[in-house]
Order: sequence, then C-alpha cells, then structure tokens
Amino acid sequence: MTKFKAYRQEARAMAVIAWPIMIAQLAQMGTGVVDTIMAGRYSAVDLAAIAIGYNIWLPLFLLTLGIMLAGSVLVAQDFGAGQLQNIRDLLPQSLWLALLLGGIVGPLCYFTEPLLTLLELDSVTHQKSLDYLQAVAWGLPATALFQALRCHTQGLGILRPFALASVMGFLANIPLNYALIYGKWGLPELGAAGCGWATAISMWLSALLIAAYMLSQPSMDRFLPPLRFVAPDPARIREILFLGFPIGLSFFLEISVLSLIGLMIATMGNSAMAAHQIAYNVWDVVYMPLISMGSAMATRVGHAIGSGDEQRARLAVQTGMALTLMVGLVSTLLLLPMPEALIGVYTSEPGIHSIAVRLIHLVALFIVVDSLQVAASYCLRAFRDTRFPFAAMCVSYWVVTLPLAWWLGLRVAETPAAGTAAIWASLIAGICLCALLVSWRLWRTLRRPWTELSRQSAGRSSPGIPAGG
Repeated sequence: MTKFKAYRQEARAMAVIAWPIMIAQLAQMGTGVVDTIMAGRYSAVDLAAIAIGYNIWLPLFLLTLGIMLAGSVLVAQDFGAGQLQNIRDLLPQSLWLALLLGGIVGPLCYFTEPLLTLLELDSVTHQKSLDYLQAVAWGLPATALFQALRCHTQGLGILRPFALASVMGFLANIPLNYALIYGKWGLPELGAAGCGWATAISMWLSALLIAAYMLSQPSMDRFLPPLRFVAPDPARIREILFLGFPIGLSFFLEISVLSLIGLMIATMGNSAMAAHQIAYNVWDVVYMPLISMGSAMATRVGHAIGSGDEQRARLAVQTGMALTLMVGLVSTLLLLPMPEALIGVYTSEPGIHSIAVRLIHLVALFIVVDSLQVAASYCLRAFRDTRFPFAAMCVSYWVVTLPLAWWLGLRVAETPAAGTAAIWASLIAGICLCALLVSWRLWRTLRRPWTELSRQSAGRSSPGIPAGG
C-alpha cells in the first residue's frame, strides 16, 4: 500500500467516527438555543434565571463528562488489542462510577441556594433560578449514565448510538419546553422551572435511548456483559478515576476561566458584553468540528496502541493532526473575510458591531493554534497521559491568561473596545502557551522507544514518564 493511500484510508476512518460526534454536539448546542429562544419569549426574568442556572450546572456536567471519557480511552485500547472480555468487564464498573458521580453532582445542583444567595439576586430571579436548578438536578444522574454508555461505544468507534440519542433528546426537548414553560396540553405553566424539567426529562430519554439501541443491536452483543448484577470493582473504578479526573477537572476549570473572562468584560458595558458573546458563539461553532476530529483521532490512536502496531499508531497521529489543523485553517480562511456578515445575523447596533469585528478577527487568527492544542491534547489522552495536559491548562489559563486579562483589559486599556480586545488577546496568549506545551509533550512522547511507550499506554509502569503524566 502506498503512503498516500494509507493516509487516505486513515482519514476516511476518522471521518466516519467524527461526523456522528459533530451531529451529537450540534444537537446539544441546539438544545441550549431552543431553551434561550423559548424562555426569552416567555419573560426576560425567566431567561435570566435559566442563564444563571445554566452556568452553575454546566461545570458539574463537564466534570462528569471528563471523568467518564476515560472509559473511551480504556475501551479503545482493549478493542485494538482484541481484549473483548476486558471491554465487557469495564462497562458495569463505568456504570457504577456513573451512579456515584450522579449521586454527587445531582445533590450539588439541587442544594445551590447558598450559592445563589451569594450572587445577591432579586428575590424573583433567585427563586426562579433555584426552581430551574432543582429541576435539572434530577436529570444529572442520567447524563452520567449516558456518558458511560456513550464512551463505551465511542471507544469501539461506534458513534451512531450517541448521535441518535442526542438528536432524539434534542427533538423531544422542543415540545417539552413548549408544554412546561407555557403550560400547554393540560400541563402546568412553570416558566424557568418548566425548562429545567424539560431538560431533565430529555436527559433521561437520551440515556434510555442509547441503552435501548445498544441492547437491540446484535452487532453490540459481543461488547456487552450479560444482563446480571455485577459487584463494584474498586480497582477498575480507581483506574477510570485516575485517568479521567484530570480530564474532568480540566473541563471544569476551563469553563470557569471563560466565565471569569465574561464577568470582566461585563464590567465594560452592554455593548462590550454583547460583542464578546457574539465572538464566543462564533468560536464555539468552529470549536465543535475541532473537538469531533480530536475525539476521532483519540479513538483511532487508542485502537492502534492496543493492537501494538507502532506504524499504525504513528499514522493515526499524523493523519489526525493534519486533519485537525486543516479544519482550523479552513475555519480561519472562512472567518477572516466575513465578520460583518456574521455579526449582522446577531445585531445591527453599530457600537456592538465595531467591537465584534475586532474580536472575530482575533478568533480567526488563533483558531489554527487552538486546533494544534486540541489535536495534541486528545492524542496525549490516547496515550493515557492526562495529567500533563491538565497542568498545562492550569498554567496557561490561571497563571497567564487571567492575570494578563485583568492587567491589560481592566488596568491598561482606556476604552471598552480596547479592553475587550485586550482580554481576548490574553486568552489567545494562554491558548498559544498551552498549545506549545502539549505539542512539546507529544513530540517528546513520540520520540520514546515504542516498547516503553506501549507499556505506559497499557497502564504498566515503565522508566521515564509515568503513566498518566
């Protein structure tokens, strides 16, 4: 087989995995859009309550997601090695861990009144936010179970269940929102709380749908354990936690940094905050294909590592890096000439427009760098190296971005437009540093002897870099 043909086949295999992930992420983003539109048409107070509540439960969700993603790494390597019994044995332990996490994040979301009190909201917004959060809390255990099942299939390279369940959950959320927010079809009119209950029901529906799909497909039988009680195995659960906790904490801290940056920009006025939100939405849309390609690459690299095939593993790394960088470059070329057209979809306000154009140009320029950071980080996870990317993120965002944003944006800048751009430039500086650190780590990892590297990636100790960081 020629080298070009090998790259082409690997790229096709990654695309097969990546596109269902992208569809699922679009569905999840669409759920937030539907919530915003329907709540906004109901009342501004309910929309504000949902926005506040969303920013409280989202970090809990991302923490759970990151931890459960370790399951996809373990399954991918066992799949590549042909260890079907290991794959079957892992699923019950992932579900036990999901139940544990759901039992933690659900109550944390439910009992958030002290946190809302610290925000000093008016009494109506306070109560509506609490009602929304307490409704969503009942769905968070379902999201943990959903992620356990999703990561099991993702590790196998089977993404159809994830995509179908996400899309069906999104579609179900629309009539549920309509009925429970506005009180239609004989159901009570609950406003923000109704949106929370619709979200919780959709979460459980998605979990049940992915479970039903997995159980109904004969092709999945050999990857599933028998339907019987399996006791928790502390050693396997610790293995998932050891690998996944740095990923979950990375997601949690990253969203926290973005929230703090938003609060900094909010002090500069409504136009600056609106421009920031537009730029952030544009970046978020571009970020989805990057994450989808990174996830696909991690799965393919994991399969190759598990099989012990050095050439195949390096081919997957090279192809995944090239595809992710290509997505970033295409996004940059699309964004640079058309910021005005994008902003026009959101607003015609001149004050917002002038700031947003500058921000979208910054977004376009750093997307390629961000694509490098995504590709290298996901590749390191495939090698079970999760603690170094976490440390790199902490240094880049918390040691560099936040102090630099505060100094340049709030102390040095003389206008809201300059301050907002300076804060975004600080964020880009942090991402550039993170990209350099994880790329260096990946370069160093790939230079090591394959026998040593494969032992580490299989979870066995070896000289040099310890497993997990």
